[in-house]
Amino acid sequence: MKIARIQRDEGTAIAIVDGDQVQPLAPTQDLDEFLTATPSERTQMVERQATGQWLDLSSVRLLSPVQPKTLRDYVTFEEHVEGSLKGIGITVHPGWYEQPVFFSNTNAVNGPDDPVEVPPGCHRLDFELELAAVIGKRGKDLTPEQAGEHIAGYTLFNDWSARDLMAAVLPIGAGPVKGKDFANTLGPWIVTADELEPYRRGDRLALEMHAEINGTPLPGGGDNSASMSWSFEEIVAHASRGAELVPGDVLAAGTCGGGCLLEYWARTGRDEPPPLRPGDVVTLVAEGIGSLSNRVVPGVEPVDLPPARTTSRRPRPWDAPRSARG
Repeated sequence: MKIARIQRDEGTAIAIVDGDQVQPLAPTQDLDEFLTATPSERTQMVERQATGQWLDLSSVRLLSPVQPKTLRDYVTFEEHVEGSLKGIGITVHPGWYEQPVFFSNTNAVNGPDDPVEVPPGCHRLDFELELAAVIGKRGKDLTPEQAGEHIAGYTLFNDWSARDLMAAVLPIGAGPVKGKDFANTLGPWIVTADELEPYRRGDRLALEMHAEINGTPLPGGGDNSASMSWSFEEIVAHASRGAELVPGDVLAAGTCGGGCLLEYWARTGRDEPPPLRPGDVVTLVAEGIGSLSNRVVPGVEPVDLPPARTTSRRPRPWDAPRSARG
């Protein structure tokens, strides 16, 4: 089952997508309840809550399929880690191999076909092709064996990146800061976990993934989600350590190999393909899910801020000579 959120004259609604048709559900249908339900319960909800006739998919506006309560973006593809860090002059820390790492970003979530503004001051705009799991059942301190029961489904995630803004702050050890908080795109819908079971290879989903710019696939092809160094069940278990996951939480797997421009720049030593510019259309494609497209549009100029004000450091007790401390 493909679960979407659509914009209607009377507001937003959950809808079921089948091919090029979409069936809206009653406005009273709660998304969290829908995510938590079993496949058979969802079928019953659709039968009860379906409103009117099926509509052409092209006639409705798709929204982000979920407004995540939390958004954890993991880094689980080794090829991307090696390639992208090389592009900003950093080597892979040995600690990366010890546990899955992530950062959180819940701002500026948008959906399919929404315009994405170039962030202020950015001249090296990039995209990131990712697959994300959507939580459907509460859980805390889960094992990987338990975690699968808590995943409602999967969607595509574009973790847009301002590479030049990131490069200025990552050496500080403070994270991407303004290089990441301007846009996050989810969509086009959530494909339920049971529908993707035929694509499973052992403990991994094996979905072919690739990205296109203005309709042209990036050279060299894409990647397969089976390349994840940790499975979705393992990263869900990790995220649940000491923290409760709730329906609607989103856990992204991180950028797949060849899933961003930065990797190409790092390996060739030049900005080719070039950074994204206004007018460019980025399309992410994942087997079993579909495609997610957005057009880049102009942004605004940054507001100038002064550098940090430096002050004389006032004396502290621990600065005094030992003899003066008693």
